Amino acid sequence: MSATADHAEERTNPAVRLGFQPEQVVQEIGYDDDVDQELRESIEETIGSELMDEDYDDVADAVVLWFRDEDGDLTDALVDATEYIEEGGSILLLTPKTGRDGYVEPSDISEAATTAGLSASKSVSVGKDWSGSRLVTPKAAKSKK
Repeated sequence: MSATADHAEERTNPAVRLGFQPEQVVQEIGYDDDVDQELRESIEETIGSELMDEDYDDVADAVVLWFRDEDGDLTDALVDATEYIEEGGSILLLTPKTGRDGYVEPSDISEAATTAGLSASKSVSVGKDWSGSRLVTPKAAKSKK
């Protein structure tokens, strides 16, 4: 594929735009009837396999976390999600857009991510009803002993 074709796919394929790559193991948490099926299919097509469900008990390269305001404590959900990912992996936090049921304030996302030891690398619109925040473990210096 040419570099131009790669850039075109990056613009049109939301999973590629969000950093998903072939052969990654991606665990999905918080699935419900309201999730964006088109985004899910795009991720599965990009990684070449189905998303692992919440019962998956091995380490994943990334986690897709669907979270709504009524789902409980976001910090707890993020801390739990970090236990499933490979070191250096990422969490795609998906929350309903402004005005939709379950909307989560950006300040709440930022605070929860910081408390969970994550940093937001970018926030994007991922569909008609959902916004995504890509959260990563900061590359902090290891403590010296």
